[in-house]
Amino acid sequence: MDNQSAVADIQTQIMWNRLISVVEEQAQTLVRTAFSPIVRESGDLSAGVFDISGRMIAQAVTGTPGHVNSMAESVRYFIEAFPVDTMREGDVYITNDPWKGTGHLHDMVVVTPGFLDGRLVALFACTSHLIDIGGIGFGPDGRDVIEEGLYIPFLRLIDRGEKNETLIDILRGNSRYPTEAEGDVLSLAACNDIGVDRLIEMMREFSLETLDDLAEHIIEQSRKAVEACIADLPNGSYCASMRVDGYGAPIDLVATLLVADRTITIDFAGSSGPSPKGINVPLTYAQAYATYGVRVLIGSEIPNNAGSLSPIKVTAPVNSILNAQRPAPVSSRHIIGQMLPDVVFGCLAQIPGVSPPAEGTSCLWNLILENHASSANGSGAKSSRFSVLAVQTGGAGARPDLDGLSATAFPSGVSGVPVEIIETISPLLFRCKELRPDSGGAGAQRGGLGQRIEIVNRDNADFDLYAALDRIDHAPRGRAGGTDGAQGYVGLRSGRRLQGKGRQTIPAGDALVIETPGGAGYGPASERRREALREDLTNGLISAEAAERDYAKKLQSVARETVEVE
Repeated sequence: MDNQSAVADIQTQIMWNRLISVVEEQAQTLVRTAFSPIVRESGDLSAGVFDISGRMIAQAVTGTPGHVNSMAESVRYFIEAFPVDTMREGDVYITNDPWKGTGHLHDMVVVTPGFLDGRLVALFACTSHLIDIGGIGFGPDGRDVIEEGLYIPFLRLIDRGEKNETLIDILRGNSRYPTEAEGDVLSLAACNDIGVDRLIEMMREFSLETLDDLAEHIIEQSRKAVEACIADLPNGSYCASMRVDGYGAPIDLVATLLVADRTITIDFAGSSGPSPKGINVPLTYAQAYATYGVRVLIGSEIPNNAGSLSPIKVTAPVNSILNAQRPAPVSSRHIIGQMLPDVVFGCLAQIPGVSPPAEGTSCLWNLILENHASSANGSGAKSSRFSVLAVQTGGAGARPDLDGLSATAFPSGVSGVPVEIIETISPLLFRCKELRPDSGGAGAQRGGLGQRIEIVNRDNADFDLYAALDRIDHAPRGRAGGTDGAQGYVGLRSGRRLQGKGRQTIPAGDALVIETPGGAGYGPASERRREALREDLTNGLISAEAAERDYAKKLQSVARETVEVE
């Protein structure tokens, strides 16, 4: 390599790093300006930069696979609605179409064209979750998407610098929390503006008139790198299935993963049909998480963009649970969609040299807690009106060489909303929020622990739980001889068990009790290191009784020694 080529390569790497900085600042602007706690505190968002043909060049580090990978597909629909030769400086476009966005109405996708000296050079896109979009509320009880809230087709949010006040009025008029809804939408536009500004600064610094050459290099190099990783795998067809709770009836998720030379195709034929309730998944969201399941293990160090995503194809039968058709209800599509990496892992586990983790909780245990029946709407009740989304997590599955992470959102990657935030914006009080001992599956590597949570209303009034929880009837399964993680539980402190799905009332004076599932174990429990078991006992992660029950006789002495010391 001559000196000129070496300098060019170094400059390309510097520009790549700058792009990552640009989109991360874009995402952090959204975090700082969003009104919804799930965006501010949990990072439930995506942000990225695209070339003018709609190919994702780079994504922000902050964000979720469901948002990022579905947003990567969504931008091409924006270009269909607003061809690039019609885009003008000052334009901002918006939609929450579940089938052309990120899977349900509560997520807004906003796209902003970026111009340099009057020429369109890039598109910036971002996504975030709105706390309320009208309809029956954020839960799985809708019978069709129309019941689930306000639908916004592809529209101009801002037209050449002029805000679409009619659209904002419609949005405000259809939300129970109009100020927050407007603020969240405008924060999306603001974060894209920052992305555009920083990109133009970068292009001027490097004397770039277009991003075409840089985008082509990044996308092609990423594509070739992933294809090379796939080429190292033996060609073949690998099948796996998983049963989850569903709503009213179990759901079977069936996948066939085909490795053919430099491509991977995942077909979900054989999976259950659509549900009458809002747990259906649009194909774009199924594609997002199934693709992520591959990318976690195959070329994980390669940047995520249009190039690295292109060798992986995902299909599902039309009108199945993973390819629901409008007007199917899809509000809680994350429950099923976030299970797909575990299904894909089941396929990949059959390929020599690929070692996926054991199954975990997978789906978020989002607690949608509300009280709309207050004096504000004429009921005469002396209680605060509130709506909060408290993100909660279970245990992740154990890995081949490491224990599973406790109370961790995998595969979504969001963080939990701090208790202090929820207690500040609502009358709810968390009486208990702690790790759940013995919930991680036993194994050479232990599964991550779930949580035990207890919540009361300080107003001594009823409040509603919009439950969209899973892994209550069907636990995360162990791998390579590890045991299953603990099943989840939802109920009242008074003793009544609640359903895992659907709107239910927590009576005044009682408490909501949540036990999130634990991750499954990996490898035979008899192979767990004595030191690791001793630490588990010392730290209260497992009980002496569980050690006696789950681990081999040669480890029983550790439990006895620990009990004697105590």
